[in-house]
Amino acid sequence: MLPYPYSKIGIFYFMTVRFFHTSDWHLGQFFYNHSRQYEHEQFLAWLLEQIKIKQPHALLIAGDIFDVINPSSQAQKQLYQFLADAHDLAPQMQTLMIAGNHDSGYRIEQVEPLLEKYNAKTVGVIRWNQDKSLDLERLILPIYDEQKQIVAWCIALPFLRSAEITGFNEHTTNSQNAIAYLHQQLIEEAKHRKTDDQALILMSHAHMQGGETSDSERPIIIGNEEALSTTLFDDSIDYVALGHLHKPQKVQHPHIRYSGSPIPLSFSEINYKHQVVDVTIDSANVENKFSFDAIAIPRSIQLHKIKGELNEVMQRLKNLPNEPIENIDHREYVDIEYHTATPPQPNLRQQFEDALPKDRYRLVRISRQYLSTENSTETKQSINLEPPTPEKLFEQIWEKKGYDNDSEVIKDFMSLVAEAQKQLEDDQTV
Repeated sequence: MLPYPYSKIGIFYFMTVRFFHTSDWHLGQFFYNHSRQYEHEQFLAWLLEQIKIKQPHALLIAGDIFDVINPSSQAQKQLYQFLADAHDLAPQMQTLMIAGNHDSGYRIEQVEPLLEKYNAKTVGVIRWNQDKSLDLERLILPIYDEQKQIVAWCIALPFLRSAEITGFNEHTTNSQNAIAYLHQQLIEEAKHRKTDDQALILMSHAHMQGGETSDSERPIIIGNEEALSTTLFDDSIDYVALGHLHKPQKVQHPHIRYSGSPIPLSFSEINYKHQVVDVTIDSANVENKFSFDAIAIPRSIQLHKIKGELNEVMQRLKNLPNEPIENIDHREYVDIEYHTATPPQPNLRQQFEDALPKDRYRLVRISRQYLSTENSTETKQSINLEPPTPEKLFEQIWEKKGYDNDSEVIKDFMSLVAEAQKQLEDDQTV
């Protein structure tokens, strides 16, 4: 009798690999100045329970582990405590992580000795050898079973910054060439290493063409190109584990997937079905080699977006559930968008607060849709109290100068923002 995960057909042995795909934890995030620590604690406790029950061979975290490049000590403690607890519950499980565009790749690689104790590995940056060839060893990682047999290979591609991938040889003269070269080199090397009974997985933090975005995702601009094509992925790849987009979704093919974020990171994500993807690849099943199960993540704190005319908003606020929640950090979030044709009253925020049931909610945002009619034509003007992003500020200044809205100019500006962010990371790691 062969132990799991082996099966035998003829003289060939086939293996099965099972792993969890998750991403975009954004540990340390503040939501309108409110800490998400409790929500992350609840998610990580739930994930530990899933690991205990299902005992996967690997946990893949596809980038944006932290919310900022210089995470708080509390956010880092959350990650390392989780890794320690996961290792206690499933000592054979490997945790493979890559850096996202919110992470400092150098920072998450600095703790490698600590990660090794918990059977965890991280890939933060692309590295090159002295002869200008790509350092493949750090980017192609084996996944083992309980008998220490290799059941799969994982190509681990962190967020690709132009400065880390261009100008090294004739294949990397620009970002597009470099990205294609990286994928081709890594996939060919992984195909050379794997056997027919081993699976091939690619984990990447990128914005793929056809992916559906929310308003909480920072645009990724690489060489003036934001979205990458799925043609980068060879047919030999059994599963592509993507990070960056917060909505769980497939991209053109069932085996190319974003797991999505574990908690809603903006009000535009209220209706997202947050999940961890439980993936099984069975090399013996030729017709249905890949299968998955979307494990729904319970939401620990609810978000409410209330929209409408002022009287309607007031009534809907009063009709919300009214059972108090003692701990203020556990209270639910409320976003109000009210529609009016008149200027706001000076004490309107207090009126909203008074309409809300006591000791249950946190009113974090108020915005106004200004309605006016002229010659029977109704127009709307939105006033939002959120601080503007660099992209929005640039667009406003560009328009004030009298220039037309040019998408190419916006891409160039966002490319400069990405380079400035990279320089800030480098300065902090010196």
